Amino acid sequence: MRWQGREESDQIEDRRMSGGGKAATGGIGLIVVALIVMALGGNPMRVLQAGAGAPGGGGESKPLTQEDKAWKEYVGVTLKDTENVWDKIFSGSGESYRKPKLVMFRDATQSGCGYASSQVGPFYCGEDETVYIDTSFFQLMKDRFGAKGDFAPAYVIAHEVGHHVQKLLGTMGKVNERRSQVSERDANALSVRLELQADFYAGVWAKHAAQAAGIDQQDVEEALECANAIGDDTLQREAQGHVVPDSFTHGTSKQRMEWFMRGWKSGDVNQGNTFGASSL
Repeated sequence: MRWQGREESDQIEDRRMSGGGKAATGGIGLIVVALIVMALGGNPMRVLQAGAGAPGGGGESKPLTQEDKAWKEYVGVTLKDTENVWDKIFSGSGESYRKPKLVMFRDATQSGCGYASSQVGPFYCGEDETVYIDTSFFQLMKDRFGAKGDFAPAYVIAHEVGHHVQKLLGTMGKVNERRSQVSERDANALSVRLELQADFYAGVWAKHAAQAAGIDQQDVEEALECANAIGDDTLQREAQGHVVPDSFTHGTSKQRMEWFMRGWKSGDVNQGNTFGASSL
């Protein structure tokens, strides 16, 4: 993937200099659950509300390192690429694409969906149409999940932007309303379809951005490695030694890889109706 020296988005707010403090947590149990939720998407506030408290005391302001500054450029370029792609796709349907904001933070921050710690991983908040990312998660992806290469973080960002696309199209609102009316098992199944569609949208983005961003087959393989590492079945097996399919909220490793590839191969947003698919 080619990102150095390219145009960056103007929709980024960098809060990393302001510290932010650390959220009070419910101990190792919350961390284990957070590993499962850390499958990039959905609403991690459920974990925070269950085990995280208010800000824990301010935190120190730390200067940005050269690596921090490089991440700012990387995230800015990637977000700009998503803006270009989705603006073109929406325009082709006679619609207008409203850009999401992206907040980079350190340790913890306040979002439109509540107080968020870095433990929950990157997430999209529909309340303020903002993607929140603690870039230390990208290092965790390498160290904890083995997601190496420079494209895996772009896949993460594109997935979260995929949730913003769902918000604009009305899909997210309909799913959230439906989830409140059904059993927990059925609500989880709806969440899986929502997450897999976001993976599909990430693949669509990669297809359309390939020429401008220099995305090649090696980059796609890196995205697949990441998707494989963060499937519900893989995370649950690693965290608790067994899987509970009815509790899945993001999809299996196989499903996440397959839906990303569907988007990558077709580039057609109309082929990503996970809710109409008889099987995933």
